[in-house]
Amino acid sequence: MDRSVVLSVRGVHKSFKRRHVLTDVSFDVRRGEALAIVGENGAGKTTLLRVCAGVLAADRGEVARVSRISYCPQEAGLVEHLTAAEHVRYVGAGLGLDREAAAERGAALLRWLGFPEGENATVRELSTGTRQKLNLTLALMTDGPLILLDEPYQGFDRGTYENFWEHVGTWRQQGVAVVVVTHMLAELHRVSEVLELRAGGEWALHGVEEVAA
Repeated sequence: MDRSVVLSVRGVHKSFKRRHVLTDVSFDVRRGEALAIVGENGAGKTTLLRVCAGVLAADRGEVARVSRISYCPQEAGLVEHLTAAEHVRYVGAGLGLDREAAAERGAALLRWLGFPEGENATVRELSTGTRQKLNLTLALMTDGPLILLDEPYQGFDRGTYENFWEHVGTWRQQGVAVVVVTHMLAELHRVSEVLELRAGGEWALHGVEEVAA
Protein backbone atom coordinates (compact mmCIF):
# COMPACT_ATOMS: atom_id res chain seq x y z
CA MET A 1 0.00 0.00 0.00
CA ASP A 2 1.14 3.54 -0.76
CA ARG A 3 2.11 5.06 2.62
CA SER A 4 2.87 8.56 1.39
CA VAL A 5 2.12 11.59 3.56
CA VAL A 6 -1.15 13.29 2.57
CA LEU A 7 -1.25 15.88 5.38
CA SER A 8 1.75 17.52 7.03
CA VAL A 9 1.37 20.13 9.78
CA ARG A 10 4.48 21.94 10.99
CA GLY A 11 4.70 24.46 13.84
CA VAL A 12 1.14 25.74 13.55
CA HIS A 13 0.13 28.56 15.88
CA LYS A 14 -3.32 30.14 16.15
CA SER A 15 -4.64 32.74 18.57
CA PHE A 16 -7.85 34.68 18.84
CA LYS A 17 -7.02 38.07 20.33
CA ARG A 18 -4.95 37.13 23.41
CA ARG A 19 -6.18 33.55 23.71
CA HIS A 20 -3.67 30.97 22.46
CA VAL A 21 -5.56 28.08 20.89
CA LEU A 22 -2.84 26.20 18.99
CA THR A 23 0.86 26.38 19.88
CA ASP A 24 3.51 24.84 17.64
CA VAL A 25 1.33 21.88 16.58
CA SER A 26 3.13 19.40 14.30
CA PHE A 27 2.16 15.99 12.91
CA ASP A 28 1.94 13.93 9.71
CA VAL A 29 -0.85 11.73 8.43
CA ARG A 30 -0.12 9.04 5.85
CA ARG A 31 -2.34 7.03 3.55
CA GLY A 32 -4.11 4.26 5.46
CA GLU A 33 -3.80 6.06 8.81
CA ALA A 34 -6.52 7.55 10.98
CA LEU A 35 -5.86 10.36 13.44
CA ALA A 36 -8.38 11.26 16.15
CA ILE A 37 -8.32 14.81 17.51
CA VAL A 38 -9.63 14.91 21.07
CA GLY A 39 -9.84 17.42 23.91
CA GLU A 40 -12.19 19.44 26.05
CA ASN A 41 -14.61 21.97 24.58
CA GLY A 42 -12.73 25.09 23.54
CA ALA A 43 -9.37 23.31 23.28
CA GLY A 44 -9.10 24.08 19.55
CA LYS A 45 -10.20 20.86 17.84
CA THR A 46 -12.43 22.52 15.25
CA THR A 47 -9.90 25.33 14.78
CA LEU A 48 -7.15 22.83 13.99
CA LEU A 49 -9.31 20.93 11.51
CA ARG A 50 -10.28 24.15 9.76
CA VAL A 51 -6.60 25.06 9.46
CA CYS A 52 -5.88 21.59 8.04
CA ALA A 53 -8.67 22.03 5.49
CA GLY A 54 -7.44 25.46 4.43
CA VAL A 55 -10.62 27.17 5.59
CA LEU A 56 -8.77 29.10 8.30
CA ALA A 57 -5.25 30.51 8.05
CA ALA A 58 -2.70 29.77 10.74
CA ASP A 59 -0.90 32.70 12.38
CA ARG A 60 2.40 30.87 11.93
CA GLY A 61 3.48 27.50 10.63
CA GLU A 62 2.89 25.45 7.50
CA VAL A 63 0.24 22.99 6.32
CA ALA A 64 0.85 20.83 3.25
CA ARG A 65 -1.90 18.54 1.98
CA VAL A 66 -3.03 16.75 -1.14
CA SER A 67 -5.16 18.78 -3.53
CA ARG A 68 -8.33 16.66 -3.30
CA ILE A 69 -9.77 16.39 0.20
CA SER A 70 -13.15 15.57 1.70
CA TYR A 71 -14.01 18.05 4.46
CA CYS A 72 -17.10 17.72 6.63
CA PRO A 73 -17.51 20.67 9.03
CA GLN A 74 -19.52 20.41 12.21
CA GLU A 75 -21.99 23.01 10.99
CA ALA A 76 -23.79 21.78 7.88
CA GLY A 77 -23.52 24.24 4.99
CA LEU A 78 -26.92 23.33 3.54
CA VAL A 79 -29.50 25.44 1.70
CA GLU A 80 -32.84 25.33 3.47
CA HIS A 81 -35.06 25.28 0.38
CA LEU A 82 -33.16 22.59 -1.58
CA THR A 83 -33.68 18.81 -1.46
CA ALA A 84 -30.94 16.22 -0.99
CA ALA A 85 -30.95 15.39 -4.71
CA GLU A 86 -30.54 19.06 -5.61
CA HIS A 87 -27.62 19.41 -3.19
CA VAL A 88 -25.94 16.35 -4.74
CA ARG A 89 -26.48 17.72 -8.24
CA TYR A 90 -24.96 21.14 -7.46
CA VAL A 91 -21.98 19.78 -5.50
CA GLY A 92 -21.32 17.23 -8.25
CA ALA A 93 -21.32 19.98 -10.86
CA GLY A 94 -18.85 21.96 -8.77
CA LEU A 95 -16.56 18.91 -8.67
CA GLY A 96 -16.75 18.52 -12.44
CA LEU A 97 -18.88 15.34 -12.37
CA ASP A 98 -21.51 14.83 -15.01
CA ARG A 99 -25.08 14.72 -13.78
CA GLU A 100 -25.40 10.93 -13.98
CA ALA A 101 -22.10 10.26 -12.17
CA ALA A 102 -22.95 12.75 -9.43
CA ALA A 103 -26.41 11.25 -8.92
CA GLU A 104 -24.99 7.72 -8.76
CA ARG A 105 -22.27 8.59 -6.24
CA GLY A 106 -24.61 10.70 -4.13
CA ALA A 107 -27.30 8.00 -4.08
CA ALA A 108 -24.77 5.35 -2.99
CA LEU A 109 -23.55 7.53 -0.13
CA LEU A 110 -27.07 8.37 0.99
CA ARG A 111 -28.01 4.67 0.99
CA TRP A 112 -24.94 3.84 3.06
CA LEU A 113 -25.95 6.45 5.65
CA GLY A 114 -29.57 5.29 5.74
CA PHE A 115 -31.01 8.49 4.29
CA PRO A 116 -34.78 7.97 3.73
CA GLU A 117 -35.27 6.56 0.22
CA GLY A 118 -37.31 8.72 -2.09
CA GLU A 119 -36.94 11.62 0.33
CA ASN A 120 -37.93 14.77 -1.55
CA ALA A 121 -38.24 17.01 1.49
CA THR A 122 -36.31 20.24 1.60
CA VAL A 123 -33.57 20.69 4.17
CA ARG A 124 -35.81 22.77 6.44
CA GLU A 125 -38.06 19.73 6.87
CA LEU A 126 -35.28 17.32 7.84
CA SER A 127 -34.30 16.23 11.35
CA THR A 128 -30.88 17.11 12.76
CA GLY A 129 -29.56 13.59 12.17
CA THR A 130 -30.87 13.47 8.58
CA ARG A 131 -29.30 16.84 7.85
CA GLN A 132 -25.99 15.52 9.12
CA LYS A 133 -26.26 12.48 6.83
CA LEU A 134 -26.64 14.85 3.89
CA ASN A 135 -23.77 17.01 5.16
CA LEU A 136 -21.45 13.99 5.29
CA THR A 137 -22.64 12.77 1.89
CA LEU A 138 -21.75 16.08 0.26
CA ALA A 139 -18.30 16.05 1.87
CA LEU A 140 -17.61 12.54 0.59
CA MET A 141 -18.61 13.43 -2.96
CA THR A 142 -14.96 14.41 -3.31
CA ASP A 143 -13.24 11.09 -3.79
CA GLY A 144 -9.75 11.94 -2.55
CA PRO A 145 -7.05 10.34 -0.38
CA LEU A 146 -7.71 12.54 2.68
CA ILE A 147 -10.95 12.83 4.69
CA LEU A 148 -11.30 15.54 7.38
CA LEU A 149 -14.31 15.12 9.67
CA ASP A 150 -15.54 17.30 12.54
CA GLU A 151 -17.77 15.09 14.73
CA PRO A 152 -19.63 13.94 11.59
CA TYR A 153 -22.04 11.60 13.40
CA GLN A 154 -24.06 14.22 15.31
CA GLY A 155 -27.66 13.06 15.54
CA PHE A 156 -26.99 9.65 13.95
CA ASP A 157 -28.98 6.64 15.14
CA ARG A 158 -26.93 3.85 16.71
CA GLY A 159 -26.81 1.71 13.57
CA THR A 160 -25.60 4.55 11.35
CA TYR A 161 -23.09 5.60 13.99
CA GLU A 162 -21.58 2.10 14.14
CA ASN A 163 -21.64 1.88 10.34
CA PHE A 164 -19.68 5.12 10.15
CA TRP A 165 -16.89 3.83 12.39
CA GLU A 166 -16.73 0.56 10.43
CA HIS A 167 -16.19 2.63 7.31
CA VAL A 168 -13.24 4.36 8.93
CA GLY A 169 -11.57 0.94 8.89
CA THR A 170 -12.65 0.35 5.28
CA TRP A 171 -11.23 3.71 4.18
CA ARG A 172 -7.94 2.89 5.86
CA GLN A 173 -7.77 -0.46 4.05
CA GLN A 174 -8.33 1.42 0.79
CA GLY A 175 -5.34 3.66 1.49
CA VAL A 176 -7.36 6.71 2.47
CA ALA A 177 -6.24 8.83 5.44
CA VAL A 178 -8.86 9.98 7.95
CA VAL A 179 -8.64 12.81 10.48
CA VAL A 180 -11.65 12.95 12.78
CA VAL A 181 -12.52 15.27 15.64
CA THR A 182 -14.29 13.16 18.22
CA HIS A 183 -15.29 13.01 21.86
CA MET A 184 -16.18 9.30 21.65
CA LEU A 185 -13.16 7.85 23.42
CA ALA A 186 -14.55 4.31 23.22
CA GLU A 187 -13.87 4.34 19.46
CA LEU A 188 -10.20 5.26 19.66
CA HIS A 189 -9.13 1.67 18.99
CA ARG A 190 -10.22 2.30 15.40
CA VAL A 191 -7.53 4.93 14.78
CA SER A 192 -3.74 4.78 14.57
CA GLU A 193 -2.88 7.92 16.60
CA VAL A 194 -4.58 10.37 18.93
CA LEU A 195 -3.82 14.09 19.04
CA GLU A 196 -4.91 15.52 22.39
CA LEU A 197 -5.45 19.28 22.58
CA ARG A 198 -5.49 21.06 25.92
CA ALA A 199 -6.53 24.51 27.04
CA GLY A 200 -3.94 27.20 26.48
CA GLY A 201 -2.53 25.69 23.32
CA GLU A 202 -0.81 22.65 24.82
CA TRP A 203 -1.01 19.38 22.91
CA ALA A 204 0.31 15.83 22.88
CA LEU A 205 0.41 13.05 20.30
CA HIS A 206 -0.36 9.56 21.62
CA GLY A 207 -0.28 6.06 20.21
CA VAL A 208 -3.55 4.16 20.57
CA GLU A 209 -1.97 1.69 23.00
CA GLU A 210 -0.94 4.56 25.26
CA VAL A 211 -4.47 5.98 25.35
CA ALA A 212 -6.02 2.58 26.01
CA ALA A 213 -3.69 2.06 28.95
